[in-house]
Amino acid sequence: MKRRVFVGASLATSAVRPVPAAVKAGDIPMRVFGKTGQKLTVIGQAGGRFPLISFPEAVAVTRRAVELGINYFDNARVYWDGKSEEVYGEALKDVRKKVFITTKAVGRTKKDAEEQLHQSLRALRTDYVDLWQMHSLAEPEDVDKIFGPGGAIEAFESAKKAGKCRFFGFTGHKDPHVHAAMLKKYQHYDTILMPLHAADPSYLSFEKIVLPEAVKRGMGIQGMKNFANAKLLSMLSARECLSYVLSLPIHCTAIGCTTIGQLEDDVRIAQQFKPFSETQMAELRDRASKIKGPNTEDWKRNIEVRAGLDPRPEYLGG
Repeated sequence: MKRRVFVGASLATSAVRPVPAAVKAGDIPMRVFGKTGQKLTVIGQAGGRFPLISFPEAVAVTRRAVELGINYFDNARVYWDGKSEEVYGEALKDVRKKVFITTKAVGRTKKDAEEQLHQSLRALRTDYVDLWQMHSLAEPEDVDKIFGPGGAIEAFESAKKAGKCRFFGFTGHKDPHVHAAMLKKYQHYDTILMPLHAADPSYLSFEKIVLPEAVKRGMGIQGMKNFANAKLLSMLSARECLSYVLSLPIHCTAIGCTTIGQLEDDVRIAQQFKPFSETQMAELRDRASKIKGPNTEDWKRNIEVRAGLDPRPEYLGG
């Protein structure tokens, strides 16, 4: 299963469960986003799944997120060939000063990154983004290009000085060692985004390799892939999945809702969130370990096959 198929509809119709109360706006926990000082809701709407629905549906989901009190909105220039950013441009135009908008660029040179930022600002209908990120760092060569002559780091530093982005950081989901190399290379990132969920500690783990250093630096820490693209729902409940991530030392996590029902389920879980004990966290890790590895986390590097013989198609998700 490549995409999360959330269980919101079944929760509402199941004969063995009471119909959940209508979700109310507000009461979503907020955390200070590391050294940025910004206060964000612990869950945020992400634009990476919008290609699965229509443009009007994506606008409706985004507007409902605002109504429910979410103020953190994740996006990227490559999502839906730029249309995901256009969704936010339409849906968030009247609340721009009340929300925290992030987007990302895959350009590894200053020229390419600057052009992508220009396109992002136009699509988002704004003259700045709150957070701009170097997107999908996957290979050591990415690090070399970003910090080489004319590399993308120059665009990010310039954009921050010019007020086109308030903060900047980087993202990736393929290999935590590449994240570690990025952290070693530069000391002045504001934020970081990485996949975090209960199965991650059992295989090429971002939680073990990257998260402690990000915490040490006081970075704004974002999670993603909370449900492992729905695969964890075969072992854990949606509440367990999301509560696991929120019990880690992070500030917010991006969730790719494609229906209002999914969104309201996630908001309800966040509103009722109580941190898990370390005993509970260990128990969830143990259960999730039953499906550990590259078949579940198909966005990560496959270290269980010989180099060059990975039979899986390249992961192109958010």
